[in-house]
Amino acid sequence: MREQKIFSGQANHDLAEKLCRHLHLKPARITLGQFPDGENYCKLDEDVRGRDVFLVQPTCPPVNDNLIELLTMIDCCKRASAERITAVIPYFGYARQDRKDEGRVPITAKLVANLITRAGADRVLTMDLHAAQIQGFFDVPVDHLYAAPVINDHFVSRRFSGDEVVVVSPDEGSIKRALGHTKRLGGSLAIVDKRRTNALEVRQNTIIGGPVEGKIALMFDDMISTAGSICGAARLVHEAGAKEIHIACTHGVLCGPAIERLREAPIDSITVTDTIPVTGEKLLPNLVQLSVAPLLAEAIKRIHHDQSISELFRER
Repeated sequence: MREQKIFSGQANHDLAEKLCRHLHLKPARITLGQFPDGENYCKLDEDVRGRDVFLVQPTCPPVNDNLIELLTMIDCCKRASAERITAVIPYFGYARQDRKDEGRVPITAKLVANLITRAGADRVLTMDLHAAQIQGFFDVPVDHLYAAPVINDHFVSRRFSGDEVVVVSPDEGSIKRALGHTKRLGGSLAIVDKRRTNALEVRQNTIIGGPVEGKIALMFDDMISTAGSICGAARLVHEAGAKEIHIACTHGVLCGPAIERLREAPIDSITVTDTIPVTGEKLLPNLVQLSVAPLLAEAIKRIHHDQSISELFRER
């Protein structure tokens, strides 16, 4: 069995250290930085020839810096003769533009997938892609994990399950995700009718399904970016008579006016995972951060030993 090494980029050191602890490994040593003109610099401080290498680097804000750093690390490992390189990308940025929905626009999700593949990655491990079909944009194997079991277990521990709960889909595109949560948590299903007015603004009009009045409303999404959609949906649910509103997502991007909107919205708690670091002013009093390190660590162990990732889903 070839030796396993885990390197961390600068985007999320804490997550990399946590999953290394779960694997009883020390993070491999690497020097990362920038030249005076801003170009990225990378040097491996350990031998990787013939090794099974895992590079942990979400492409979260600053997206371009973190993406280039990931590509640089991949190229560095490839040229150092690593046997296999797995890009562990807990949050995959540039995923919003996954199709041409109007003329003269790029498909950046495919572009970034090409960059990662051509840089030398042999496989990709990621979590809760913005659209599942992005897996097909890669010309290497992709292991796509879901944080739903971690989030569901958290809500079950808080006794948010059963008939007093209504799972609310913040838009039509999240219905499948909401149905998955209802299977674990129980309760009824409601859908917020969302209409996008432009790339930055949306409008919520009505609630389909329910009932919502007097219930504990749980709302799930893959990410919270500017929080416009989720906060608009929360207000609508609050006006419909929900007694508590709790929101959860895998990726807490929390950019632009997100923090201000979340402070002002009628939301009792916000649950995110640590695929993206949440620090500074983003640490709201009602925010809870769950760790996906055990899930990623188990997936890395299975990849290293050439075991089934599908079995991991069945177990959870």
